[in-house]
Amino acid sequence: MKFPKRTLALILAVLMLTAALSACSGGKQGETQTETDPTPQSGNAEGANIGEPVMGGDLRVGIAQDLDDTFDPHNIISAGTREVLFNIYEGLVKPDNDGNLVPAVAESVDISEAGDSFTFTLREGVKFHNGETVTAEDVVYSVSRAAGLGADKPMIDGMQIITSVEATDEKTVVVTLGEPNIEMLALLTAGIIPAGSDPAVETVGTGPFKFVSRIPQESIVIEKFDEYWGTPAYVDSVTYKIIDSGETIVMSLKSGALDLVAHLTSAQVNELGDDFTVLDGTMNLVQAVYLNNAVEPFNDVKVRQALAHAIDRQLIMDFLAEGRGAAVGSSMYPAFEKYFVPELVDEYSYDPELAKQLLADAGYPDGFSFDCTVPSNYQPHIDTAEVVAQELQAVGVSMNIKLVDWETWLSETYLGRNYQATIVGVDAAMMTARAMLERFTSDAGNNFVNFSSAEYDETFAAAISCTDDAEQTELYKKLQTILAEEAANLYIQDLCDLVAMRKGVGGYEFYPIYVMDMSKVYFTN
Repeated sequence: MKFPKRTLALILAVLMLTAALSACSGGKQGETQTETDPTPQSGNAEGANIGEPVMGGDLRVGIAQDLDDTFDPHNIISAGTREVLFNIYEGLVKPDNDGNLVPAVAESVDISEAGDSFTFTLREGVKFHNGETVTAEDVVYSVSRAAGLGADKPMIDGMQIITSVEATDEKTVVVTLGEPNIEMLALLTAGIIPAGSDPAVETVGTGPFKFVSRIPQESIVIEKFDEYWGTPAYVDSVTYKIIDSGETIVMSLKSGALDLVAHLTSAQVNELGDDFTVLDGTMNLVQAVYLNNAVEPFNDVKVRQALAHAIDRQLIMDFLAEGRGAAVGSSMYPAFEKYFVPELVDEYSYDPELAKQLLADAGYPDGFSFDCTVPSNYQPHIDTAEVVAQELQAVGVSMNIKLVDWETWLSETYLGRNYQATIVGVDAAMMTARAMLERFTSDAGNNFVNFSSAEYDETFAAAISCTDDAEQTELYKKLQTILAEEAANLYIQDLCDLVAMRKGVGGYEFYPIYVMDMSKVYFTN
């Protein structure tokens, strides 16, 4: 259950005196799903793969937000949209659940020694959902569109260095870059669509499921694609039911209206009985109090640093998920093991007295008040906001929680940048460190926190032009260090991802990116 606000302070006081519980273990690169019994009330998870899988059935999945207005695989704004479209669209390559890039529409790729040319051999017989066979022309159109060739800017950041996409024969496509880029292959997971098509008009991909229907704010239905080139999906269809209330989503599970829901809190799974298996992973995102660095008082680094010392992230993790989750200290989550800098987790110790001193030095000896905008459909962020507000109150800062619906958050906060602070999770649109860090460059279109640093911009430019993997890795780590030292945001955690499945449902797997692969989920006999 969700604790009433009036009891939150007492619970926080109790949690401060208790030992931290175990950290979340699932969802990292190289690992498969783990099972957990989050609380005694939730029942024992006897296994995600109980019984023999059977083909068929209609799966009902609860999600907290509607999708973007268009199902455009080259212009995805929200992570929730990507989570669904992963099942409909595929690129030349795609990620597997270990974080590897594996062949998809292309059966193989040859990368030039200089790293500035990628030659793809297309897989035979790949079909679009409209029944047409994928051709080299379709691939040229799709990659050129995503790269913005002939347009003012790319649809996918990072693809602007593509200078040409050519079909050398019916099965071969060559992607040429203006400069070497060792991360480009990850960007070529972008969906392949029919030549000349507009995803705003027709949703046609090559994935294991095809789009059937959508009722805005209510549901999205996808159906198994019988001509899929790869391993077929088990279930016949998936109906995503949009439920923006945390209480309603739990009631829907308990009533039998839903079979599977991800991204639950510990309090929510505690309400479920023995009829459910609960899996424990991480969401592969960075949850933080994201600050608008362009507005007062957050344009003062001392204020941002003060608030960083005022937040006890372990207490937040204890309250949300009984200690589960992975603490972060900058804009990178642990599944990016190669780039993650664990030392930054301890950059700001929990020190309310130091926080008060820094506030006084910044001219706020009596603290200040600000609004924190939180999307009302995400219970973990709402619960986090309640804890943060209590913690900041202890240093004289009043954080007013302003709940808004998802569409308002997207238009006003994220796109309009009309806010002071917000609590959300930010993920990697593509499986690259660049995708996590480019948004904080001064001129990035998705730099919704308005962070600006000449040193950061120069370091980022050096990182993306670097062709030495070890050197590039160190530059990406330096970028994270700058964000931490500047307290660009108040970094908290990669949220624990609790997935509830009705008994008789199995096969769910965690990925190192924010997706749900419905092709592997099945009913059992």
